[in-house]
Amino acid sequence: MKQVIVVNQALNLPAGKMAAQVAHAAVGAFLHADREHQVGWLEAGMPKIVLRCASAEDLLALAQAAEDAGLATMLVRDAGRTVVEAGTATCVGIGPGPVADVDALTSTLKLVR
Repeated sequence: MKQVIVVNQALNLPAGKMAAQVAHAAVGAFLHADREHQVGWLEAGMPKIVLRCASAEDLLALAQAAEDAGLATMLVRDAGRTVVEAGTATCVGIGPGPVADVDALTSTLKLVR
């Protein structure tokens, strides 16, 4: 079991803001997962990785592909109180889900730097 959070790198979010958005995506996707995947992920030590994509368009396409694949998905849209406008898609949480299923959508993405 694995969870991946993908950040919209085009936003150049400050580190603290990115951390908060990633946390929203991780928790939200976990809550959308079925019980079997939740338990399996917790028992596996909650493995997760934070990756990046180039644009909002890429992020939205990835979120749709994850939903279409039946994976737990949480697209985070910011409330707009600090850094970005309300409704801006900042990141997407995918999983927890089977490693092969998550990797099928995310294996070509690079780590957040």
